[in-house]
Amino acid sequence: MERVRPTIRALREDLSIPLPPADDPLDEIDHPLLAKASERFADEGTRHERIRAIDDQILFKVKIQRWRGAVWTEQTLPWLIAAGLREEGSGDDFYAGLERDAVAARARYNAAHTKPLSSSAYVGWLLPGKDDYERYQLEAATRLRRRLDAIVCGLVRDSLRDGHEHVVDMRTFVLGIQVRAEDGYATYVAVRIVGSAPDDIVAVILARIPGCDRDNWGFEYRLPHRPLYGAEQVWSTLMDPAAAAKILEEGDADR
Repeated sequence: MERVRPTIRALREDLSIPLPPADDPLDEIDHPLLAKASERFADEGTRHERIRAIDDQILFKVKIQRWRGAVWTEQTLPWLIAAGLREEGSGDDFYAGLERDAVAARARYNAAHTKPLSSSAYVGWLLPGKDDYERYQLEAATRLRRRLDAIVCGLVRDSLRDGHEHVVDMRTFVLGIQVRAEDGYATYVAVRIVGSAPDDIVAVILARIPGCDRDNWGFEYRLPHRPLYGAEQVWSTLMDPAAAAKILEEGDADR
């Protein structure tokens, strides 16, 4: 299950947080309710308390301090669709207010449509909409860059340790990195891609190889020990030995 992300409406109106740039994913916003929701929904085996007063959608409660929220799940993506403060015994209590608003929304819906809703409540207007899904897609580039940062660093470090190529399956293509070193000095880096990888992704990957001049990458037509196969592409360059040593030191420190 992915981290819980707020709808844009819930972020602005309920949490009073302005919409950040697309480089800042909404599921990483620092707020106690979002942190608690992500913690609760991290494990699919965790039991959740349903908001029984809402019967047109399945919503779950999330609580921390005085904050209260309603989470709606879509496959593996949970959304915080509404939030507010606890005011026990008051008409301003979040869950009481959510029920009241949902009943009123149902009445409005039925008045405007020839086919009435059979449920007693309606929260369709709170569910993620076009703007929310467009924002999620905008953040995809940030998520990919961060994932590539970790993957590329790991492949380079592993290859530095044993001199062999290390690979990872990226779904649409396979990425392999080999760093050949002699007497402790990294002299050659090869990046191999098998499958369909967009040109812009290739540039992003090469830019993330530490200790390499991004302008000195050359396209290879064969590997040192064999020619390339039809679906393979290989780029190579030299790596700065100081950068190679730093990668290994950081890896040893993390162990």
